[in-house]
This record gives sequence, C-alpha cells and structure tokens, in this order.
Amino acid sequence: MSIASTIAISGLNVATLRLDVAASNIANALSDGPLSDAANAENFPAAYIPLHVNQTDVVGGGTSATVSAISPATVPAYDPGAPFADSSGMVARPNVDLAGELVQLLIAQYSFAANAQVIRADAQMSAALLNILA
Repeated sequence: MSIASTIAISGLNVATLRLDVAASNIANALSDGPLSDAANAENFPAAYIPLHVNQTDVVGGGTSATVSAISPATVPAYDPGAPFADSSGMVARPNVDLAGELVQLLIAQYSFAANAQVIRADAQMSAALLNILA
C-alpha cells in the first residue's frame, strides 16, 4: 500500500468518527436532564453530554482525531412539564448546535468522497505502472 493510500485511509477513519459523533449529537439533542441544583436531580438521568471531534495532522502524513466533550455541556432551558424541572421550570438541555452538526455531516461526506478519490487514483497509477513494467 502506498503512502497516498495510507494517508487517505486515515482521512476515511476521521470522517467516520466525525459522522458518528455528529449523528450521536443530533440524535440526543433533546435528551434533557435535571439541572445540578434541582431538588430531585439524583432520581433522573443526567442530560446528554455532546461531543466534538478534534482533528490533527500526523507527522509523516495523515490525520488523527480525538473526541472531547463540548463545554459547557448543557444550557438551561424552560420546560416546566418535565418531571425533573427545578422550581422555576428549568432543565438542562444538551448544548448541541444542530446547524453546526449538519456542517460536520457535510464535512464528513466531502472527506469520504475526496479520500475515496485519492485511493482510486492511487490504484489506477499503480496499475498503469505495472502495465508499463510488464
């Protein structure tokens, strides 16, 4: 496998992680929980903690990524009907920016396409080289 394909595969792996994190954030955007100072907070599950992908370059080529929690993880939201709402009707809502998550999905889509094209071009060049040598 050539260095170009190795770099492209690392890009595909990061795109997969980016897609997984964005999908999880979107799916759990309304997974509210009690605020930390709510009277019955211990009786209910905490709000979902949204995640973010941090992509970095690898020395020698390629890319890698780590996942970290978004800070602040939750924002107060008014929902007096929630059983875990505090005395003023506030709950903890995950700090998910749906527009930003859709952008992350688009980044993953274009990253998949670009890295797949690199692998395709590398395979074609290798085949052409083998034809010349044969």
